[in-house]
Amino acid sequence: MLNSYLEECLYFTASRLTRVVTRMAEDEFSKTGLSPTYAFLMMAVFDKEGITQKELGETLHLQPSTVTRLIEKLVNKGLIEKKLDGRLTRIYSKDKGRELEELIYESWDSLRDKYNEIIGEKEGDELTLHLSKISKKLEKIK
Repeated sequence: MLNSYLEECLYFTASRLTRVVTRMAEDEFSKTGLSPTYAFLMMAVFDKEGITQKELGETLHLQPSTVTRLIEKLVNKGLIEKKLDGRLTRIYSKDKGRELEELIYESWDSLRDKYNEIIGEKEGDELTLHLSKISKKLEKIK
């Protein structure tokens, strides 16, 4: 009886999925020396050199304090740099960070390949889009 309650609970099911996918992502991104979160932050910087901290938070759906902490760690590793632009802080990749770009994208592709191999590419893409839409709806609730 308890099992059916858990399977019908969005919180429990989403948490379970998060744990499974996180393990897969950590395995795939381990070769970069970065956790998946740091790697995705780097991808956002590669996609838009000079991105602001606010834009990073919006892109990654993270709180400003979390973005600040992630940025500081990557600055300390010499992978990115911060530059003040008036009242904005812009983030740029450094040479050492750009050296990881290909490996980061390969890890991302490998992660997608791995879960698509298990659940199918069409189903993986549909699930991802559906979860994104649901997340957007739920984020509006305060």
